[in-house]
Amino acid sequence: MDANDAHDPLTIAERWMDDGRMVALATVVETWGSAPRPVGSHLVIDGEGNFHGSVSGGCVEGAVIGEAMEVIGNGEPRLLEFGVADETAWRVGLSCGGRIRVYVERVG
Repeated sequence: MDANDAHDPLTIAERWMDDGRMVALATVVETWGSAPRPVGSHLVIDGEGNFHGSVSGGCVEGAVIGEAMEVIGNGEPRLLEFGVADETAWRVGLSCGGRIRVYVERVG
């Protein structure tokens, strides 16, 4: 494993699952306009709220982590949408003018 693999969110997720942690994976599945991260970007979250990676360069990670904690608890995946016209986006900081959709699922 090279240094890049060691910091890849999917590699981290696998390591955390091997350690017995409950894990959720958040993936950017769609973007419009000036989105902060491209489609395919990942954020991995464990059951204690630890996280690695990014779906928005820090803009909406807090909201995604909160949703991921619920997904870990109930096992039901969610499709989240954040955009500049969305009140939630302003509250959590996505004011870049774009919109993103993030799919959150429990893995492992």
